[in-house]
Amino acid sequence: MDWTTEIKAATARITGHTQVTPVLQCQGFGLDIPIEIKLEQMQHTGSFKARGAFNTLLSQDIPAAGLVAASGGNHGAAVAYAANRLGHKARIYVPEMAGSAKIALIRNSGADLQVVPGAYANALELAQAYERETGAMQVHAYDAPATVAGQGSCFAEWQAQGLAADTVIIAVGGGGLVGGALAWFQGAKKIVAVEPATSCALHAALAAGAPVDVEVSGVAANALGARRIGAICFDLAQQQHQTGRLASLIVSDEAITAAQSALWRERRLLVEPAGATALAALTCGAYQPAPGEKVAVLLCGGNIAPDPLG
Repeated sequence: MDWTTEIKAATARITGHTQVTPVLQCQGFGLDIPIEIKLEQMQHTGSFKARGAFNTLLSQDIPAAGLVAASGGNHGAAVAYAANRLGHKARIYVPEMAGSAKIALIRNSGADLQVVPGAYANALELAQAYERETGAMQVHAYDAPATVAGQGSCFAEWQAQGLAADTVIIAVGGGGLVGGALAWFQGAKKIVAVEPATSCALHAALAAGAPVDVEVSGVAANALGARRIGAICFDLAQQQHQTGRLASLIVSDEAITAAQSALWRERRLLVEPAGATALAALTCGAYQPAPGEKVAVLLCGGNIAPDPLG
């Protein structure tokens, strides 16, 4: 696939439907180097997911049965928001572990919300059954070309904003976001993929040489809790891991919550645990930049549970 062309088309397609999120140059967090941070938690519905949702809906014919999506929370909110803005009906399946803040965000969009027991994988099974029964179009959270291209628009946008980093650090769940980064940069920048130790589908897949199922738990599981990495992401990641342009790291829940607290304490940035996971790789020392290396961090989500002002 010509990912550059697909991502450029996605960027043009969603312009006016998504926010251009700001970039912050800062020093702190106990680090001895300055870092560049993109504030994607300021995107519609509080995460980068709106990019993939709008690209999918705007690039395909939507059936009369509407849309269906399974989500740990952020993807469902994005699909519900995009469907509402574009005049489509949508059914969203989320697990109870999505948390009250994300569930309320989806419910307030007007989508048909179904909260189910278990984890993301359980919600996906029900969404697939609904797709078969009704003919609704499935909007996959991460493993679809339109989703990956939409998420890739984040990095095309960042580059247009003057991204000067040698290395971009990104949190990973199912792989749509990091897949978009790998597809856009194509080795021009080093990518550091960061996962919680208790939800590490990409790390496990790279170690095994193929996608494998992992157990999912921890403070960021409602956003990064994919049981298996997406095939699109894995193919891109394996290629760049072999050439040394992708590093895969895991961090503890304690490191994630410490980074989350530091973002609030030092920059008054409220992010959910998933949103702080990339920074955690720096603040806990899991990733140590080489002398002179320029580093950028993506803050990917801000849907804290419970809602601090709710």
